[in-house]
Amino acid sequence: MLETTIAAIGRLDEAAMSTARQLQTRLTKPAGSLGLLEELSVRLAGLAGTCPPPLPSPAAVAIFAGDHGVHAQRVTPWPQEVTVQMVGNFLAGGAVVNAFARQAGATVTVVDVGVATPLPTPDDHPPTGDARVAAPGGVSPGRVDVPGGVDHGRVDVPRLVDANVRRGSRDMTVTAALTRDEARSAVEVGIRIAGELIDGGAALLVTGDMGIANTTPAAALIAAFTGVDAAEATGRGTGVDDPTYQHKIEVVRAALLRHTPDPTDPLGVLAAVGGLEHAALTGLLLGAAARRVPVLLDGVIAVSAALAAAAFAPDAVGAMIAGHRSAEPGATVALRQLGLTPLIDLGLRLGEGTGALLALPVVTGAVRVLHEVATFDSAGVAEK
Repeated sequence: MLETTIAAIGRLDEAAMSTARQLQTRLTKPAGSLGLLEELSVRLAGLAGTCPPPLPSPAAVAIFAGDHGVHAQRVTPWPQEVTVQMVGNFLAGGAVVNAFARQAGATVTVVDVGVATPLPTPDDHPPTGDARVAAPGGVSPGRVDVPGGVDHGRVDVPRLVDANVRRGSRDMTVTAALTRDEARSAVEVGIRIAGELIDGGAALLVTGDMGIANTTPAAALIAAFTGVDAAEATGRGTGVDDPTYQHKIEVVRAALLRHTPDPTDPLGVLAAVGGLEHAALTGLLLGAAARRVPVLLDGVIAVSAALAAAAFAPDAVGAMIAGHRSAEPGATVALRQLGLTPLIDLGLRLGEGTGALLALPVVTGAVRVLHEVATFDSAGVAEK
């Protein structure tokens, strides 16, 4: 599956992009006045192979969840149990990503690709919208009430996919986080989910993630693929204090020294220092690119996976849109390497797909201009 997907990824259509550029010059606005939106619309035309490209609706969020052996190195104060608790919150509709997805009219699919704790079956989820999430120290913020509870007849009810490859990765400072076979399996989970969502009608995919300690492998992936020092790729994640932050940098550095991952071997890099959700997101990006469907990247987890996808297939970047600039420094490093400019910059660092969802109307606007704005000739407006 991985090889055939990579083989299906092609370059952007130059003829469609040329047509889109010419159309932009004839629309009733000064040339270049829409800034980055104009080039975004051109890229989307090239991806679709037609001008104007399809409107990016409906959108589908895929949240890949996994746990990490490196959590044992105390790189975060949050207990690992929060991963499975937050999955429950997603399914109950009570997380920030759910609120933003409802606002955007996007579906939410939660994929267990590597959660350490077995998830309850769908029958075990009460239709009350009740979710409990433990904060550091075991303090619960209490009940999350979703307005109206969970209505299983509504399209905004999240869906759970059980695709667990293993119950969390291994500690990358001790051994490889995954075997090559496990990394491949996780990548292929992402490819399969991309295909299912697109076959279900999604015109745009949104990356989501959940995994306590997952910014640590993300930093290692970014350093491995870009060559920057661990300190430049590593951020504070959930907001750790200074001693923990310095320790986290050293953990990333130690993992890189142990494995010396080869950036020309993306599967090997994912196996050595990646996580199961990082690998699955890599597959989602490859699967979407093979189907010529755009993907809105969220934060540092998504862009670390984007580096892996680009290493597998450089043309896959043509399907990627940087939704926002994460506050995590590694995200900026990765976006620079990918040559992508984020659409919004709000200092976000939540993950889940939240920043990408906020950028979705910007993408829709860029495409809608090509569909709906009159030309100078058709509107009878004089040009300069």
